[in-house]
Amino acid sequence: MPRNRKPRLQDALMLTDKGYRDLLKATLACTLTNFSLMLPFMVMIQMLVEVLKPLSGGEISWNRMWIYLGLGIIAALLVFLASKNDYKKCYVASYMESENTRISLAEHIRRLPMSVFNSKDLSELTTNMMGDVTTSEHVMSHIIPQLFANAISITLICIAMAFFDWRMALAVYATVPLAFLIVLASRKMQRRLGNKHAEAKLAAAGQVQEYIEGIKVIKACGLDGEKFTALEEALRAMKNLAIRFELGTGVFITGAQVVLQAGIGITVLAGTYLITGSAIGFIPLLMFLLIVTRIYGPVLTELTLLPELLYQQIAIGRMRRLMEEPTMEGDTDVALKDYTIQFDKVDFRYNKEGEAAIKEMSVTIPADSITALVGPSGSGKSTVSRLVARFWDVNAGTITIGGRDVKTIDPEELMGYMSFVFQDVVLFNDTIYNNIRIGNINATHDEIMAAAEAACCDEFVLNLPQGYDTLLGENGSTLSGGERQRLSIARALLKDAPIVLLDEATASLDPENEALIQRAISRLIAGKTVIVIAHRLRTITEADRIIVMNEGRVAEQGRHEELITRNGLYHRLFSIQQESLGWSV
Repeated sequence: MPRNRKPRLQDALMLTDKGYRDLLKATLACTLTNFSLMLPFMVMIQMLVEVLKPLSGGEISWNRMWIYLGLGIIAALLVFLASKNDYKKCYVASYMESENTRISLAEHIRRLPMSVFNSKDLSELTTNMMGDVTTSEHVMSHIIPQLFANAISITLICIAMAFFDWRMALAVYATVPLAFLIVLASRKMQRRLGNKHAEAKLAAAGQVQEYIEGIKVIKACGLDGEKFTALEEALRAMKNLAIRFELGTGVFITGAQVVLQAGIGITVLAGTYLITGSAIGFIPLLMFLLIVTRIYGPVLTELTLLPELLYQQIAIGRMRRLMEEPTMEGDTDVALKDYTIQFDKVDFRYNKEGEAAIKEMSVTIPADSITALVGPSGSGKSTVSRLVARFWDVNAGTITIGGRDVKTIDPEELMGYMSFVFQDVVLFNDTIYNNIRIGNINATHDEIMAAAEAACCDEFVLNLPQGYDTLLGENGSTLSGGERQRLSIARALLKDAPIVLLDEATASLDPENEALIQRAISRLIAGKTVIVIAHRLRTITEADRIIVMNEGRVAEQGRHEELITRNGLYHRLFSIQQESLGWSV
């Protein structure tokens, strides 16, 4: 076996090395707790023996009774200390492991190619990070350590009892393995129902997300009833599968509990048979009868929770599949000096079955210049900019920056050379100041304020009650489109990257906001390698180069005047837009 191979249990539970060590410590802590709980029981047995002495002609020794009382107090203190240690080792450690797991998932998601997000929706990824990890956390804190500890302690106690009478010990222990076998025998059925239930939960989560995100459209178009029907059906399906899952597992759990509790009857019958044959004394028999009621309690609890262990494997399977998605790798020690971007026979499609979005594209985007990408909707303009940023990897050909293939550069390293201003701005539920600071978390206060001022943010931020400390709400819902764009430009200014990607940065804005944003963009692009995607062709007439896209190919390229004289696609698009300027109601 390779030296670096993880233990099977650690791999099965997707634990870190520390998490696995904490699990072993938690199991040991639970075992010590179980044994500590036997101490008061042993003291009680001794006190009962003393109390019952008059029945056999003896006398109660009150000195011993006081000693037993003192030992009982000490035992209670030991139980408290063991339980405190148990809590720390089981619960606190599992919460810390859950935090590490969520961070690992988030870090992995951050490094995934965008193609993964085309096949997974937000609700599924949210379930991976929250619901699945919570399931694993509960199992790690409430089930696995206690399950192992109970198995260890029950086995050792029965071995110890066998020294008193092996027949009674066998009677106590006989039904325990059988009860667990009944639950484990149903694991295929539980896994099948569990998978269906998990799929129903994901479908319901997706419907809830779609319903909430589309509530404006639903209200505006009067679709409340129709759209609510889909949500209602998804929730009802989840409820029905939950009932089937609980019923299916409940039958086996109840059966296992009945079998386990039968151990009490078996112990009584065995004890009765032995005591009538004078093969066992009354005190040992009483001890066995008390022990059998004591050790079955925790086992009954574990049997009830055991289906969660099987359900956890479904959650771990989903997390494992996500973690096995290949990340985008590359060199981190990169020092680009030239920012010329070269496409060489590039082909790209978003999925294997779909049509190619970019076809045999060969083009050069010069450094320290403004290059505009134009063309009809769906021609591949935005795809080109995202390929430059390595949101996806090309299927064929190469994209180089300064002669370096972007596939060989670590995505995060590559992002350090680029600033983005998209039409759809993403803002976080934080202060305006912190949303700008995202552009460069190491920036000083003066640098952040300078970037905000250069992006014309002062004009609206200073009118807010808390100024730059104003909370934006979810995705900046309290701001207008133009205000959101200016914050996005402030981020880009603060980052001060040598390559700037502008994707419809001024689309759908009113004239006043458009003028302010164009002024901010002028500051942003000074001395940079700029790629501009625009539908409003009048905004890019001064670009150094215009690349006209059509159906994923380069139809033509050149300066505005050259393309107009060619009478091609660019001339047709420009003419149509010029005619539309004269349109009125």
